[in-house]
Parts: sequence; C-alpha cells; structure tokens
Amino acid sequence: MSVASSSAGWRGWTAVALLGVGAFSVVTTELAPIGMLSGIAGDLAQTSGRAGLVVTAYAWIGAIAALFAVLTLSAMPRRPLLVVLLLLLALSNGVAAFSTTFSILLMARLVGALAHGAFWAMVGTLGAQLVPARQVGLATAIIFGGVSVASVLGVPMVNVISSHGSWRTAFACLGILSLATGIALAGLLPRMAGSAPLQRAQFQVVVRNAGLRRLYVIAAGAIIAHFAAFTYVEVLLSSRLHVSTAWVAVCLFAFGAAGLVGNLLCGALIDRHLKSMLATALLVMALFLLVIGMGCADGVTMAILLVLGWGLGVAVLFVAIQAWVIRLAGDAALPASAIYAAIFNGAVGTGALVGAGMLDRWGVGTLCLASAAVMLFSFTLVYRLQATHVPSDTMVAGNTKGITVDYKPADSGR
Repeated sequence: MSVASSSAGWRGWTAVALLGVGAFSVVTTELAPIGMLSGIAGDLAQTSGRAGLVVTAYAWIGAIAALFAVLTLSAMPRRPLLVVLLLLLALSNGVAAFSTTFSILLMARLVGALAHGAFWAMVGTLGAQLVPARQVGLATAIIFGGVSVASVLGVPMVNVISSHGSWRTAFACLGILSLATGIALAGLLPRMAGSAPLQRAQFQVVVRNAGLRRLYVIAAGAIIAHFAAFTYVEVLLSSRLHVSTAWVAVCLFAFGAAGLVGNLLCGALIDRHLKSMLATALLVMALFLLVIGMGCADGVTMAILLVLGWGLGVAVLFVAIQAWVIRLAGDAALPASAIYAAIFNGAVGTGALVGAGMLDRWGVGTLCLASAAVMLFSFTLVYRLQATHVPSDTMVAGNTKGITVDYKPADSGR
C-alpha cells in the first residue's frame, strides 16, 4: 500500500500541518534579523548595514544549499532527513541566542542556512506523499502556507519578542520551535522513500523555457528590490517616517495582516487573473516605496497605510510568481521550483547587501527610490508578457490538472 493511501487519515494530515509549522520556522529564521537589526547592531557594536550580513550571507548559503540538496540528497528517506535538518536549525538558533560576538552569530547563521536550503528543496512535493490525490492541492497549500505566514508575520512576531525581551530571546524561541517540530515529525511523519536525484538534462529543459527565463528575471528583480528596502524596514520606519519604537511593531503587524489578506485574494482570484494580479502587486509596491522615498509621508497613520499596501503587494508577489513557475514548468515543476528557490534566496541576500550599501552611503530615501524603480521595471516586464505564457490547463492554487510529476505519490519503501 502506498504512503499516500496509508496515511490519508489523521496522521497524514497531522504531518502536513507539522510540515507547515516547519516551513514557518525555517523561513522565519531566515528573516528574523530584519525585525531586530538595531538591537543586534547595538549589542555587537556593528552598523545596521553590517548587521544585515546575517541576512545576506544566510540567504546566499541557503540558495546554494537548495540546489546542492536537490542534486545529492534526493535519494535519502524523508523522515530522518527532515528531522536532522530541523534539529540543525534548532542548534543554529540556540548558538545565535548565546552569541557573544558578531563572528559567532554569523557562523551560527551559516549553519542554519545549510539546513534551510535543504529543507526548502525537499518539502515542496511532500503533500502528494501524505494525502489522497484529490486533496494534494489542499495539503500543498497548508505546507506552503507556513512560508507565506512566515513571510508576512514572522518579522513582526520576532520584533515584538525582541522588543519585550531581546534579540537573543527571539532566537531562543525559534530554536525551541524548531526542536519541538523536529521531535514531533520524528514521531508522526510516515516513512517516505527518497526519489532519484535530478539530472542535468532536467534542468536544461527548464533553462530552455523562454517563459520561465523571463519570469526568473522578473522574480529576481522584484525580490531584490523588496528585500533591499524591507531588510531595513525598522530603520525606515523610525528614521524616515518618524515612528516610535512601540509603533514599529504595530506597523509590522499591519504589514503581516495585509499579507494574509493578499494570500486570501490570491486564493480567490489567481486562477483567472494571475498576470493582472502580479502586475498590480508590483505597481502598488512601487508606488508606496516612491511615496516613502520622496518624503511625502510622516507619522504613524501614514506609516500604517503605506505598510498595508506594501504587505498586500508582496504577499501577492510571492504567491503569484510561485504559481506562475508551476504553470509554465509542467512536468518539469520540480527542477523549475528548485531553481526558483535558489533565485529567491539569492535575491534575498543580494537585496540585503545592496540595501546595506545604499543605506550606509546615500540613506534610506535613496534606497526606497531605487527599490521602487526596480519594481517598476519588473512591472513593465510582466505587462509585456504574452497571455500564451500563462497556460490555463495547469495547476495553480489547488487545481491539479495538467501536472503529474510533482504530485505522484512516492514509493513508500515497501
């Protein structure tokens, strides 16, 4: 009996939920320093730009680890692999919590990045191995929902914890969450065999797809622009919009709430309006960053309104690009997603590094204007894409027609 059929009950769905929690833990760990850069910089005698290296270096190592894991670790049984990765992430967060120097913190983060990249590369197709075929879309949405929630709520949660305790407390909490999730998966995740490692020819199929190449360029530009500004959102809110420390957390939660609304909108509209939703998200983000960069806003009320629009836009951006990659890739969805994961993480790191340089040299206003310009460029690229680049018979947001490779239950090892 296959894993999908044997675990279709409570155990399979519990495992799906735990994988969603694991995804939340992994992605929140990556983005955690964004909400507490000032505290890290102050305690460890660093500038905000230099402290941003704990985001930059983490993201780049994660990008490399994602591709390396797909090529070398795919054959490993999933349960022990995922448990080890989450325990490694817990160790990384624990060491970060007790770091006494910036070098120790950076090394702890790099260890976590290895676990992050490998987890991200392995988790994408597990929903199909845990539930019946007719419910694969829902399972996948739950797992990747952890990524979305981390992207929009992880940073404000970390900011609140660090504000009422310290940045060390925030890392300790993430370590406990990763440890608990790893232990729970060890007991509840069914046995799942690995799959054959991807071959070079499978990646070549993706690279030869002109639509995917254009989409990767759009994704890289938009994600770099977003994280160049968002990595330093704490500095942006306090210095550019003159928001007090207490209200920074409120603004970040407003950002997260808007992101959740964006996810709901995607679920309702993305099947029929993918291109227009992505284009609108890029345009909205660009306009709001322009307002901030030009100094046309000040105070808490304007800050909340601006982050609401920004949070709504970025949530749509993340979901829409992932959905479009799956649509365009067809049977090559696994290598296409692996490449996108590497691009995403690399863009996070590049954005944080570029943002640090611009922040230290020209200030937050120029940083926001430059990010808005790149967003507008990505918008023009989306606008020029032809409708034929969005086939209607492939999977997105739970519609599983047209893609079989990613959602075929794996050999259970019987």
